[in-house]
Amino acid sequence: MIDLRQLRNDPDGVRELMSRRNKPELVDELDHALRLDVRLRDITAERDGIRAKVNEVSKNVGALRKSGDTTAAEKLMAESRELGDKEVSLAGEYEEVSAALRDVLLRLPNVPHPEVVKGVGDTENPVIKGPVNMPSTFPEYQRVAHWDTATALGILDNERAVKISGAMFTMQRGAGATLARALCQYALDMNADAFEEIRPPSLVTTATLTATGQLPKFADDAYSIERDDLWCIPTAESSLTSIHAGEV
Repeated sequence: MIDLRQLRNDPDGVRELMSRRNKPELVDELDHALRLDVRLRDITAERDGIRAKVNEVSKNVGALRKSGDTTAAEKLMAESRELGDKEVSLAGEYEEVSAALRDVLLRLPNVPHPEVVKGVGDTENPVIKGPVNMPSTFPEYQRVAHWDTATALGILDNERAVKISGAMFTMQRGAGATLARALCQYALDMNADAFEEIRPPSLVTTATLTATGQLPKFADDAYSIERDDLWCIPTAESSLTSIHAGEV
């Protein structure tokens, strides 16, 4: 989520960074968020002013009643009721504007890092570190991609994985599956003294994914069970972040 304080303090800087995403509508949404934020602060100032005036009127009503000037007291009470109605109206508007601002901020992506170049395609991306070339001293059998070697050894079966699930899926078999599991266990064992192992739920509620920033802006890229208001987590972070939600 965009840092609202940063947006207030440096709107031009945030706009410039967001413009690097090459989506003008995002900059428009930033401006919309700024307008909503200004209105919220105006409402807050106006409500504070009304409350101060109501307090002042209440004191004057008490003084007038003590002095016996009931006519003037009734007039001030009518004014106080009008101010109260105005405050209620502003409170309603505040809730509406606050909800609208939250919705805009939730849908906006974070701004790119300041070092990200401004370009319209991959061809304009600078090469930070070039591809690694195989040393000429390597024999031919060592110049084979690891996935080709794994397939030849029968520990990787991408062809059947694609048949089962579609493109971009993989499947380890035999020693390959054992190796994948062993690597996970090795990582856990190496950090067992510093961290607690947690196996969180793989499905979480809309509220949980909203709290971690995935929703609503990434809803189209997530799998959901609409009937149960559950979503597949992209990483364990989504579950772990909300473990202590509402407890502190």
